[in-house]
Amino acid sequence: MSQFEVVMPKLGESVTEATITQWFKKENDIIDEDEVLLEIATDKVDSEIPSPVAGKITKIFFKVGDVVPVGKVIAIISLDIENVSDTDSAKPSEKSEPKPTVAPVISAPKTNTKSQRFYSPLVRTIAKKENISSDEIETIRGTGENNRVRKDDILNYVLDKSKSPNIKHDTPISEAVIADKPKVAISVGSDDEIIEMDRMRRLIADHMVASKHTAPHVTNFVEADVTNLVFWRNKVKDDFKVREKISITYMPVFLEAIVNALKEYTHVNASVDGYKVIIRKNINLGVAVSLPSGNLIVPVIKNADNLSLLGITKELHRLVEAARTNKLTPDDIQGGTFTVSNFGSFKNSFGTPIINQPQVAILATGNIEKKPAVIETPTGDIIAIRHKMFLSLTYDHRVIDGALGGGFLRKIADYLEDFDLNRKI
Repeated sequence: MSQFEVVMPKLGESVTEATITQWFKKENDIIDEDEVLLEIATDKVDSEIPSPVAGKITKIFFKVGDVVPVGKVIAIISLDIENVSDTDSAKPSEKSEPKPTVAPVISAPKTNTKSQRFYSPLVRTIAKKENISSDEIETIRGTGENNRVRKDDILNYVLDKSKSPNIKHDTPISEAVIADKPKVAISVGSDDEIIEMDRMRRLIADHMVASKHTAPHVTNFVEADVTNLVFWRNKVKDDFKVREKISITYMPVFLEAIVNALKEYTHVNASVDGYKVIIRKNINLGVAVSLPSGNLIVPVIKNADNLSLLGITKELHRLVEAARTNKLTPDDIQGGTFTVSNFGSFKNSFGTPIINQPQVAILATGNIEKKPAVIETPTGDIIAIRHKMFLSLTYDHRVIDGALGGGFLRKIADYLEDFDLNRKI
């Protein structure tokens, strides 16, 4: 009997595992080619996985909630629906070769090539940062399923090591493991409602707490006069929508200004690894997008420095639409080197965003408002109505000082203030 192995698909660069969130079929069900078989989750993205073939599902190896490495066989489909036996479906075939679904994945760092124990990318990254050898990690007791080492297991192990006076550490203070703080006792009233965080909100919560623990945050503010930009957009928006079938917003111009500033202030387009600063060659801009669920996701415009203003506009539109219709791929949210959060979309004047690790800075754009301002003229100062907005830059004070952060922020503001009213797009 011919059968087909369905494997956990390759989901993009640096993705080495995924969580099964839903099976749309069960064992002994008939499935058509390209019919949705299951849903999986990686980081903040949920993806529906279609069946590569038509047939009868004879075996499902994992249940909802299981974390499965890429390439692992997750189900078997019999291609011969009329002749299916329990014996044939008991174990994966060694001949079938599932067709790839996405681009190849970059292999995760190896720990112990002889070990059959699975380690998640996060655990491997922590082990590497803490100089835990492949043999040493094998000794860590795991509290996950099948003795799997979870993040808390390796962090607790590192914490215990740090308490030993006989162990020498050269890990930077900023990378030190912070002990779990005792939970604050919270009383719950009879009329209170308790809502369990969904998976995405838990990921956001953990990511934000980790960022505040990792980087000392400093925020600078500047007010920019964007009157020329407002007049320009009002002039081109109608023709642009007719021609391109999409709207032109202020955000693409903000992104272009950031790209120009990052080309000059290259140390802001960076990451920190211990006492090393990694200057990123590519400029990949993440843009925070609010979802209908109330959660937040940050799709990334890759190589924004190679795109025109029109190119940035189109790619931003594609990513925002994909985010709000749950069609982002794992690659769409990876590889960012700098992030923008638009507080102005909620009519907020400014904000102090949290750095999106492992980046070193994040820009927030505020609401554009009409304000009276003093304008210098050849015949003296006058008061005029101008369109103004606040820009705020939060940066990692481990590697960015006030001069660098302030200069970078001022450069963005200068670009916006000097925007050409006759600019073509």
